[in-house]
Amino acid sequence: MTWSLPLRWSPWSRPGVKALVTAGVFVSILWNLRVFLNPSKGSGEDSKHREPLVILVWEWPAKQVPNVSRDVCHELYGITGCQLTTERHLLHQADVVVFPHSRLQPGRDKLPKERRPGQNWVWVSLESPSNTRALAAWNQTFNWVMTYRQDSDIFIPYGKLVPNRSATVNIPAKTSLVSWVISNYHRTQKRAEVYKNLSKYLHVNIYGKANNKPLCKDCLLPTISKSKFYLAFENSIHRDYITEKLWRNSLLAGTVPVVLGPPRANYEQFVPADSFIHVNDFGSLEELATFLKTMNSSRYQQFFAWQRRFSVKLYTDWRERICAICTAYPRLPHGHLYPDLQGWFNS
Repeated sequence: MTWSLPLRWSPWSRPGVKALVTAGVFVSILWNLRVFLNPSKGSGEDSKHREPLVILVWEWPAKQVPNVSRDVCHELYGITGCQLTTERHLLHQADVVVFPHSRLQPGRDKLPKERRPGQNWVWVSLESPSNTRALAAWNQTFNWVMTYRQDSDIFIPYGKLVPNRSATVNIPAKTSLVSWVISNYHRTQKRAEVYKNLSKYLHVNIYGKANNKPLCKDCLLPTISKSKFYLAFENSIHRDYITEKLWRNSLLAGTVPVVLGPPRANYEQFVPADSFIHVNDFGSLEELATFLKTMNSSRYQQFFAWQRRFSVKLYTDWRERICAICTAYPRLPHGHLYPDLQGWFNS
């Protein structure tokens, strides 16, 4: 009897499978050839992402307009792919157009008549709602807001504390108890009322235009630093409205801020709880005055413990603020308009 080995079955022996594989290889070759011959034609999103964002500042927020013709975002702040311009003829190329509220005219006469698809308009303000007028005229106009408020699309604080492991405590020599720099004094303001009553119990050295004692730019910090405490009183009280009165005139100057502004809990979102004194910490202004006048050296030094961990960073250059739009751009909502700008800002 003769034994024969069975034939080994293979899927490749079927004609239909062979044809399918051959077709797949052919399609793959064609695709690779297409990519090789047209290397620059990737997806539209990838191509657009590689292009620099063009940020048009419709009118510069400050009186002095800097030169932004170079790649300032990269040169000054290490932000790549971000082109700033003030040239209005580039409107139709701009990805973002920035409108500072301080430069907006009543009515829409001076605004662009149209915007290209995908272009986003930004409303910018560092003033508080109490000092911002005619917002209702700008409903359904702006895609994003850029303010000192933490819930802004682009958050631009007046300052912040940055970690600094090599920091040391530096308390300038003191020759007076309390100082205050005030340029615009209005009796109807809360700060005017608080100062008037506080001054019944202690002396305050007052500088600034309101007292006919203006300080030059280079004189400001050296003068304030000689006082143990500084009245960091905001001109109006609103959420997150914490200005250079805290960051520059107090913390950077090396004095302890006595703050009047939003609640203590709001300040503590920005600075350590033991770095400032809040007016509302006391039952009366007489109690506050007594606390300041009787504080011993050991207790006073505790207010500077933050200096062992942090340094003060001020935001004073509008170029840095506007370049921040490029950093925030990937996470910003598109196609959104603020229906009630005034309602949002006053909330």
